[in-house]
Amino acid sequence: MESLFADEAFDRRPRVIAPGAVWLPGFLDDAAQAWIIRQYTIWQSGPVPAHATSIAGHPMSVKTIGLGWHWQPGRYDRHARDVNGERVLSFPDWMTRLGSQVISQAAEVVAEDVGSPSQAPELWGLVPEDYRPDVALVNYYDAQAKMGMHQDKDEFDPAPVVSLSLGDTCIFRFGNTRNRNKPFEDIRLASGDAFVFGGPARFAYHGVTSIRVATAPECGRLDHLGGGRINITMRTTGKD
Repeated sequence: MESLFADEAFDRRPRVIAPGAVWLPGFLDDAAQAWIIRQYTIWQSGPVPAHATSIAGHPMSVKTIGLGWHWQPGRYDRHARDVNGERVLSFPDWMTRLGSQVISQAAEVVAEDVGSPSQAPELWGLVPEDYRPDVALVNYYDAQAKMGMHQDKDEFDPAPVVSLSLGDTCIFRFGNTRNRNKPFEDIRLASGDAFVFGGPARFAYHGVTSIRVATAPECGRLDHLGGGRINITMRTTGKD
């Protein structure tokens, strides 16, 4: 029975989920996944540790590390004033290059999927040479962690958000731009998957409803963290 619920039992072809939103299953190969997981160990060592950000006085169930900027609800800062006051690590150059590669592949999927010039990739912000992310929010989910439906709207620049998944598979709920309710689609984001949302989908509500325990491939296992999932989202703050 377990094989019926394995990731391979589901359609994992790259596809457009909604106008502006593209899923790229298996974007990261085994070596890239293992290498990025090793980078996470470095990020963990500081200067700002992984921490649970509080929203309206309640700590989130995920633990976050900021690269480039520190995020608090409604603001970005170079220093983690709500944690230890330290300046966060710089946004790595390799991540800019990787994000541009994701954007480029997403644009190819869009070009193949839609034939109308009015839905050209560039109208959705999928232009790799223009992609200049300056912050990454790196979230660690343990087996019980979730994330409620929300919009990424604290950035001044509406450039696409690029998401990378490592570790255990999650159920990612991608919705509409009007509210947290239907219509939405539940997607199994597995280790190595990339997901992009920009253009008309940039402010779509989205969240994580559950983590599928012990589903990570060998290259994506997070045994040193007790299992779970790492999610990296690259954004462009529009701040100096």
